Amino acid sequence: MTAAGPGGKATSAPLMGRDPEPTLFELSSPGRVASNFRTTGVPEWAAEELVPAAHLREAPAPIAEISERDLVAHMTRLSHRQFSVDLGAYPLGSCTMKYNPKLCDDAVARAGLADVHPAAPASLTQGWMALLTDLESALCRITGMAAATLQPPAGAAGELTGLLLMRAFHGAAGEDRRRRRVLIPDSAHGTNPASVTLGGYEVTQVPSDDRGCVDLDALAARLDDDVAGIMLTNPNTLGLFEEDIVAIAGAVHGVGGLLYYDGANLNAILGVTRPGDMGFDIVHMNLHKTFAVPHGGGGPGAGPVAVTERLSSYLPGPRPEAAGDGTYAWVEPERSIGRIHSWHGNALALARAWSYILANGGDGLRRVSDAAVLNANWLRHQLRGTYDIPYDRPCMHEFVASATNLKRAGGLRALDVAKRMLEEGFHAPTTYFPLIVEEALMIEPTETESPQTLAALAQALREIAGDTAEEGHAAPRTSPVGRVDEARAARRLVPTWDARSDA
Repeated sequence: MTAAGPGGKATSAPLMGRDPEPTLFELSSPGRVASNFRTTGVPEWAAEELVPAAHLREAPAPIAEISERDLVAHMTRLSHRQFSVDLGAYPLGSCTMKYNPKLCDDAVARAGLADVHPAAPASLTQGWMALLTDLESALCRITGMAAATLQPPAGAAGELTGLLLMRAFHGAAGEDRRRRRVLIPDSAHGTNPASVTLGGYEVTQVPSDDRGCVDLDALAARLDDDVAGIMLTNPNTLGLFEEDIVAIAGAVHGVGGLLYYDGANLNAILGVTRPGDMGFDIVHMNLHKTFAVPHGGGGPGAGPVAVTERLSSYLPGPRPEAAGDGTYAWVEPERSIGRIHSWHGNALALARAWSYILANGGDGLRRVSDAAVLNANWLRHQLRGTYDIPYDRPCMHEFVASATNLKRAGGLRALDVAKRMLEEGFHAPTTYFPLIVEEALMIEPTETESPQTLAALAQALREIAGDTAEEGHAAPRTSPVGRVDEARAARRLVPTWDARSDA
């Protein structure tokens, strides 16, 4: 298959294989356009008056000139060279990359939602405000919280929002200077310590015990009146439920600290238990994980934060609230920390999540968690004896295996297993995380995969375990891009399409 290159010259552009796909600049030909707009009718002299001379370019912008047909073909070929949740299983632990129902995409594509300008006044957006208010209420019921903000545009933004709420709460009590530390388990998500630092706190790490949960003795030794709070996800990043969460909550509250819930793993407990019932004060949710909003490649995401009643007055504003006459208005919380995101969050991502919640209902959300937990435990049993499983006990929606036995036996590493999975038609699991597990393979099958897919995934992982180190190091051999030198790629980055490859 070929495509028109510079000056109309034919350029190789295979759908698959390892021949490089030409860039748009290489496909460019002078005079071609991908759009056909009617002229505005504004005379050239008028345009010159409307745009000050200081703002005019001396030469046209270096934009690729390409026809719509070639542009669509180029983008389609690129999409065929990628792995996605619509192509196959994506067992990426912690990230919950599960299939996104097309029903939700259709719902938010409707003009009544998609064509509304974010600056439209409340009087013209009552439907949107009702949707956002209802979503807030549902998220509070799901998490056991009293109030929520929908502004944070991603999980990490939700983390920072939670920490700023924690700071505002302690500041109102005159303890902001004294409360300088936040506790984090050694199995925590990598964004947690970064968010703590951005929030102006110091990180204190708490080790895990031999069961993979928070070590209560170590926690007690680190608790003092300078602790602002603790960040936890439950189940934790090892896929294990923190069975002592009530004791942990009591200990942290006992020194005046707050409990922050990292909602990355909320997918495991929907309709089963709630963070509020465990003693958490602040809960962030990744709607783009738990409620099937498409993510990856930068978003858009949604990371709402819900809080207990005593923290509700600090939430970012404005928030949509129902008035007594049946209308809705924007309201600023009394002690609001201010805006976290422009406008009102990633609204279409929020609407997708709301459509997912409505489509499933309370009983359906419970079945989501039940299936996710069942799938993870079934797969863990299938891999027992082939891979090391450091914490081999009932898990939640994910579990962590290890390639240490393969590495010792023949030199096959977790990275090799991950690359080989691409050859077998599966996306790789998360590798080398959490850091407390050597050669970690963090596997999350999610609830959306069928028994047949899970059986094929288990078989592929068992077969890969029998590879030689040479076979593993050579993978992937069938994908459009082979194994790259990751260290060299980071140290000698080629940031633009026309940069010298040996620069």
